[in-house]
Amino acid sequence: MSDSQNSTSEGSSVVCDGKNPIDQSPRVANLEKAIFSVADRLNPFIDFARPYVDGLENLPRDGRFLLVGNHTVVGSMAETLMIPYVVHRELGVRVRGLADKAMTKMPGPLADVFEAAGAVVGTPANGAALMAAGETVLVFPGGGREMPKFKGEKYQLNWEGRSGFARLAIAHGYPIVPAASVGGDDIFHGTIERDGMLGRASQLVGRQLFGRSDVSIPLMRGLGPTLIPDPNRLYLRFGQPISTTPTGGSASAWEACVKEQTRCALEDELASLQRLRRTDPYRNLNPVAWNRALRSPQPMR
Repeated sequence: MSDSQNSTSEGSSVVCDGKNPIDQSPRVANLEKAIFSVADRLNPFIDFARPYVDGLENLPRDGRFLLVGNHTVVGSMAETLMIPYVVHRELGVRVRGLADKAMTKMPGPLADVFEAAGAVVGTPANGAALMAAGETVLVFPGGGREMPKFKGEKYQLNWEGRSGFARLAIAHGYPIVPAASVGGDDIFHGTIERDGMLGRASQLVGRQLFGRSDVSIPLMRGLGPTLIPDPNRLYLRFGQPISTTPTGGSASAWEACVKEQTRCALEDELASLQRLRRTDPYRNLNPVAWNRALRSPQPMR
């Protein structure tokens, strides 16, 4: 999922030209009911895995807020799924994620599933329509370029040139809730540096394959020298809401200020979670330490 961006949407049932993202076909509506029915039944299994979650009290009860998160190496399996799941479990709302325009190229059935789960192509128009309807919105300003991590880049934000989320939140009076996720960047580990010879070569390969200068394919390892995923517990924290109500000055200056406040708050939460994780005997999902795992301050409802 990515920051709001200009994109087209031909050939996709996720969003089409002139289609309001609030509208749903009967097919997608039925899929949504099925998805959330299954999600509600997953609660005991999620609890058994014991993800660490705190800051639930910071989620505005009316559902009108913008979640801003960090992408990790395994984002599709960690924060992209867990943040909407936790918010839905806490507030009973469906989180609408602003996704990369690559969703417009998905085949119809797969696009329907993503739409039913809440995903919407991240255009400014779609984001505005969701906020006008009072929906809960999720965005990862770093987008897909934040997921490939070189050596030494764990939990670093890559928001260069991305401030559309702040502009959107300001325009609709949406508070911003930082959503920090730790664990996903430790399942696979970068083995080469971005500025080294191999790092530059991997970036060139990424440009050739995807046609984008901000996408790379760094060499990584998992458990030891293998590609077996290194098991790590997921840690998720929702920070205090950041007000986007203008306090004076130019619109561009306030947009930059809100973006910077959000970035600093998210980085602080990421650093805090990493410190907390170092004291957790269950951080590597060792079953022997299951009973001694750090407990979330507020159990999920």
